[in-house]
Formats: sequence, C-alpha cells, structure tokens
Amino acid sequence: MTIIGIDLGTTNSACGVWTEDGVKLIPNRLGHVLTPSVVGLDKNGEVIVGRAARQRLINHSNRTVAAFKRLMGTSHQVFLDRQSFTAIELSSLVLRSLKEDAEAYLQEPVNQAVISVPAYFNDNQRQATRQAAELAGLQVARLINEPTAAAVAYGLHDRKEGMFLILDLGGGTFDVSLLEFFDGVMEVHASAGDNYLGGEDFVDAMVADVLREHGIRKEDLAPEKLQNLYLQMEGAKRKLGPADQTLTLDLGNKTVDHVVTNDWFMQVGTPLLLKAKQPIERTLRDANVGQGSIDDVVLVGGSTRLAAFRSMVGRMFGRLPSCHLDPDTVVAVGAAIQAGMLMRGEGLDDVVLTDVCPFTLGTSVVKDHSADNGVRFLPMIERNCVVPISIVRRVYTVHDNQNMVDVDIYQGESRDVSKNVFLGKLSVPVPRGPKGTEALDIRYSYDMNGLLEVDVTVVTTGATHYKLIENAPGSLTDQEKQQALEKLSKLKVHPRDGEENRVLMARAERLYESSLGDQREHIGDLLNKFESILDRQDPLEIAKYRARFEELLNQLESGDWF
Repeated sequence: MTIIGIDLGTTNSACGVWTEDGVKLIPNRLGHVLTPSVVGLDKNGEVIVGRAARQRLINHSNRTVAAFKRLMGTSHQVFLDRQSFTAIELSSLVLRSLKEDAEAYLQEPVNQAVISVPAYFNDNQRQATRQAAELAGLQVARLINEPTAAAVAYGLHDRKEGMFLILDLGGGTFDVSLLEFFDGVMEVHASAGDNYLGGEDFVDAMVADVLREHGIRKEDLAPEKLQNLYLQMEGAKRKLGPADQTLTLDLGNKTVDHVVTNDWFMQVGTPLLLKAKQPIERTLRDANVGQGSIDDVVLVGGSTRLAAFRSMVGRMFGRLPSCHLDPDTVVAVGAAIQAGMLMRGEGLDDVVLTDVCPFTLGTSVVKDHSADNGVRFLPMIERNCVVPISIVRRVYTVHDNQNMVDVDIYQGESRDVSKNVFLGKLSVPVPRGPKGTEALDIRYSYDMNGLLEVDVTVVTTGATHYKLIENAPGSLTDQEKQQALEKLSKLKVHPRDGEENRVLMARAERLYESSLGDQREHIGDLLNKFESILDRQDPLEIAKYRARFEELLNQLESGDWF
C-alpha cells in the first residue's frame, strides 16, 4: 500500500510520493504541485478547493475562506454563505483534494499519509489534523514536524554532519528547529515557533499602514475592495527589490497612488522581524547552543524569500543562509521521504530520525499555602526533550491524615496551571498519616505517536495506578498501540538503573576504591557529576556525559590523566 507525504500548509499544500527514483511531487488537476489551502462554495453550494477558490476570494469573500489552519484545535466556526464549517472540516476538504490528485497520478487507491504539522502544535491541534485526515478518508501513518520534514529532505541531499538551524516561515506560521546530524542520526535538539507569524502578517501590516495613512477603517471598505487591496499588497511584497513600485489603490471614496519602497516595507515590517527573532533565540537558549556552533542555517517556506528576513538572519549568524531547495515544496519532499521510510522503500538509505516533545508535560503540586492555595505547575517532561522518554519525580502529601492525592496532568509552559491545557487526572488513595510522610513516585512516559503514560506508585504500599492519554484516540490500531507501549516500557527505569550506567558507575566506584589522594578525589568529583546528571533524567545529556566519563576513566586506568 502506497503512503504519500503531505505538507498541509496555511497558504499552500502539496503532496509527494517516494519512488525508486526518489521523491516525485504530485501535480494537481491543473498541473501545479502547489494547491492553495483555500475553500469556497459556488452559487450552487458545491465545494471549490485550491486555485479556483483562491480566485474567488475577491468577489466572493463571503463564500470563500483561507488561512483556517490557524484555527486548528479550536471550536471556532467559519461561515461560508450560511453554512458553518470547522477548521477540521475545511482542512479535510484540502486533504481530500490532495488524495484525489494522488490517486489520479498513481492510478491506485491512496489511504495512508504522512502529514506535516508545525512543531509547536499542541495535542488538540495535532488531534484536529488527524481528524481532518480521517474525514478525508486518510489514515495518518505519522505526523511529522514541518522543520523535521525539511531537515530530512536536506539531510538526504547533502549527507552532511553538523548542527543545523531550520527556519520555516510560511504564510501563517513560523517554525524554528535546531537539529544535529551524526552517524546517520538526525536529532532534534530544540524547537520553538509562533502560530501567528507568517508572510500574511507582513501583508496585514502593509494594508494596515496604508489605511492608517489615509484615515480609513477596515470595516469602512467593501469586502471586495479590501480583498483587492490585500492582493495588491501581496503582489508588491513578492516584487520587492531595488526599484520602487507605484500602486493605484481603490480605497472606496477615493483612489490614491501609493509608492512601495524597501524603506517603507522595513518600517512596517520591523516589528514582525523582531518578533521572528524571539523563537530563534529561545531555541538556541533551550539547547544551550551559541550562534557560533551552528554549521548552517536552512530556510524553508515561501516567505523566507523576503530579502528583509534573509538579511536579518544573515546579520544574526554572520553568514548567508542556505536555500538551495525550493522552500515551497521542501516540507512535502521530507514528508514523502518519511513515507518512504515507513514503506521500507528500496534504495532509501537507513536514517534514524529522532524528534522532540514540543511542549512541556507536567502535574500540579502545592508549593506553599498562599491565597491561591499555592498550586503550581511541576514540569515532568520538559519541552524539547528527545522522545521517546520516561521521567519519574517523587511528591509528598501536604496535609495531615490525607487519604487521597489527585495527580492532575497538564500540557503547557506556565507556572500557573490554570493557563495550561488540562489532559486528565488520576485519583490515588494513600494511607493516612502526618503530612510529608507518604510519598508517590509519578512517572510520565511519552512517545512520537503522542502516547502519554502516567504511572503512579505509592511508595509505602507499592500500589500502582495507571492512565494512558492518547494524542489522537483511535489513530493507532491495538497492535500499533501495544508495540508503542512495549517500547515505552523499556524506558521505565531510572537512568542510574540502566545497564550502561550501572556498569560505568561500578567501574568508577572500583577505581575510586583502588585510588588514593588527588586521583581518588578526582574520581569522586566525576561520580558526583554523573550522579547529578542521572538525577536530571535527560537522555541526551546522560549519553553525552557518559561518553566523556568513559573516556576519562580510560585515561585514569592507563595512568594518562594528568
């Protein structure tokens, strides 16, 4: 069964398939590889998708909608004429159009797809994407983060090793990911993004400045004239260059000539460029990586063609970014390569792909007894941890004679749990006793399929309680779910109890016992540092220090440590 790769974009969507000759992008019925993510209704109430729908945005704006990807995961209703649609339903219409194009191109039924999503999409948004696919008649073989898909495409073309920053500025979203390639492994170190920053926001800023200059409110313009103004500004943005552009604008009660210059664009676009710097800086900060450690900066998404954006990136990193693959289709290419991996396609070199959890998963704990009950968020699995991952934390009762502990499960970044997304709860009975005497070990295990397992063990009794939270219930078969759970179960051991770490600790303890003086003190310091890293339960940090620890022990045993 053929699995296709789909880039479900805010502005445009595309799909591809892995063949023995590499990735082939699938043309739509008009012969184009990009299908506008626009949906409309004609006068008979029939659905129109793609380029034809986009042409109707001007004169039939009440029957046409675009950029609905931004509404994924919300209950917001969009009205086309008098019919209401959710973002899930609108996205499913785009996916169905791509599915039909793929079936016409391949001359066979297509029922499975790898679909790209922004890396920072939360569980609700990812589940909405899966539901849209289901409505379109597609089973999601894998959701792949858009920057990861782009990195797959670039990695297979370049065969490079090093640290790469992927900047994906599309029509409506901005994604940043830091990836490292080594020994055939593609590892995501950190990711961040902005769901409300893209090329369309630059057009919004241009339109807003023109209207402000002439004292006109958006609501005072007829929908057709406002849409035409947007199209003119979009065209001017695409043509930005050394030469000025003079546009004749119909602003309802008057017609004006407006000169578009690079200086004017920089004036209206600078706040957005500054906004774009924030997720870049956050990604580097999360990964504890300096700008000088980046081997290359890769641009993805049609909006990265903006000279102002490229100039900003160049100034930040002191080099020109890479953009030798088509930024509009590179995500679709990467998704198709991932689909080929899942199909085990012949001729495709084996590449191990690791990903990160783009959000923090945690629980609520009482930190103090202030007016708001002192309830705070306790991160369990931090954002940008490599998945699959399993982390355990110990908590204690806070009241005398407490006989029940509610383990609330949250997703988010705020210290205030009410600002995070509530995922579920486990109510765990505990023996009565003085506060602080009863302890619970809470373990979170999370994988690439969006399965979150929560295991709670009452320390004094050994009683265990369990809850499974699926990113998208029903998206995995029972067999796939069981395989994922078995893989996670292998992680359910504290890192210090892992065989590799136990062997290394035992070796270091032996060397400590057989040494004296400065050498013994040095080994003790190494052991203390390794133990503190194990306690942090970060697999990447543990693996990196373990290699260094082993190298130092080798030097000590050979007598070459001075």
